[in-house]
Amino acid sequence: MMKRVKFPRSLLLLPLLGMLAGCNMVVMSPFGDIAMQQRDLIVVSTLLMLLIIVPVIFLTLFFAWRYRSANTSATYDPEWHHSTRLEVVIWAAPLAIIIALGAITWISTHKLDPYRPLDRIDAQRPLPADVKPLTVQVVALDWKWLFIYPEQGFASVNELYAPVDVPITFEITASSVMNSFYIPALAGQIYAMPGMRTKLHAVINQPGAYKGFSANYSGDGFSHMTFTFHGASQADFDAWVAKSKAGNGTLDRAAYLEFERPSEREPKRQFASVEDNLFDAIVNLCVKPGQMCAKDMMHIDMMGGAGKESQENREKLLYDTRHAEEGAGTNAATFPAHGNEARSPEAPNKETPHAAPAEGGTQGHDMQGHDMGTMGSGATPAPEGGIAPKQLNQSN
Repeated sequence: MMKRVKFPRSLLLLPLLGMLAGCNMVVMSPFGDIAMQQRDLIVVSTLLMLLIIVPVIFLTLFFAWRYRSANTSATYDPEWHHSTRLEVVIWAAPLAIIIALGAITWISTHKLDPYRPLDRIDAQRPLPADVKPLTVQVVALDWKWLFIYPEQGFASVNELYAPVDVPITFEITASSVMNSFYIPALAGQIYAMPGMRTKLHAVINQPGAYKGFSANYSGDGFSHMTFTFHGASQADFDAWVAKSKAGNGTLDRAAYLEFERPSEREPKRQFASVEDNLFDAIVNLCVKPGQMCAKDMMHIDMMGGAGKESQENREKLLYDTRHAEEGAGTNAATFPAHGNEARSPEAPNKETPHAAPAEGGTQGHDMQGHDMGTMGSGATPAPEGGIAPKQLNQSN
């Protein structure tokens, strides 16, 4: 009677590996020079580490088989404890790889710095001196993307175009919570944070439509927070710009405040014109009339504060409750539809008790000591009377 040949059940999983052939490995097959350099860094680092990992795994299996208890021909030396040659190999090889990885990391960290302007189009072509980069201002909202083209004077929602082989300068921010701007085919992800402006320099080398998305969880609509990035010829890009500017809609401050309310699956569309300096107001959290810009607040701090009179600035610096005051849901990522506030349910104007001041001090948010001599020697004296310049206390 013939014996049945038994195969490991794990072999049944082999046909499933064929399904992986349909995966889009865009990170390892990108179409932008920056992403290609990042891909090469991943490959080189992995190969260097495999120089240690593969021999260690092989030798582990080899010694387990070679010195098994059934192999009586193997040398048995229970008193062995040291080998200079073996120690040299064990320590020298990893040390050499660490030095190589350190050198590659140092060079790549500076070369691929997202704030560093590009110096080449691709590995074969340096950047011509007369090429002007395309500037795109990116705003991450709940749960959509806004792209402002300041030089062309229009804006696009969930759709981004750029000419092939033309450097792109992205200026990135967010309206409420931290997000991450990511186009795998173009470059690595860059965080988008409210009140901050991050940058990314990149270039697309092949025409096509590529997926972009948020790589940082930001609430209920996160999974649909995607957009399409088009790498196009200069002629196609110019035609898209002309078509967008010939459409309808103006993105001014009032329109932006309405647009920034949380929404999901926002359709692609364009605003034919954009109010000047809107992106700067978004970064400085002062789009809404009456709010003080963050840069003005920092200027007051740099001048040594505004003393007691700065209490009138308190309401101008409230940002998280801007929609709650209007009777709508706040811009909180976790409460998009109902009226729960993003922070404390306490009314914005409600006074909170403060501890009694120490002798010679002040209460609440008052600046302690209008005499700037009590501050550090490096502080710049405030204007006479300790009050901020008049123009900084006016509504924007």
